Amino acid sequence: MSRTWLGRREKGSGRRSPQADSAPSPDALASPVTEAARAAAAGAWVPGEVPPGATPLLTIDALGRKCPIPIIMLAEQIRDVPVGGVIAVLADDPAVYTDVPAWCALKSHECVFRADLPSGWAFGIRRGY
Repeated sequence: MSRTWLGRREKGSGRRSPQADSAPSPDALASPVTEAARAAAAGAWVPGEVPPGATPLLTIDALGRKCPIPIIMLAEQIRDVPVGGVIAVLADDPAVYTDVPAWCALKSHECVFRADLPSGWAFGIRRGY
């Protein structure tokens, strides 16, 4: 009897399944976020939503990415803005809603704004060091 556990077969279970050898199709790797949602998110920077002095110098588009990828993208790119500069993160994964402010507190950065978008949120993070 052949049993599969997390995509692996037990020893002696016979030959591998064809799905294990095939690469994912390009359609499977495409983001579920539409271009219309990206355009709406890009137009979200209205003066009423961004506090004065918190205009982002860099924007990370993490729409369609699941946690922890938006946090990893933020951690990698926050060094690209000067200390005191603001970096924006666009994300639609529900976990990011609490993870970005928690990451900011953990790393001594400041979450200066969180704005609702048509699909997700925009976060502004001020680099602390």
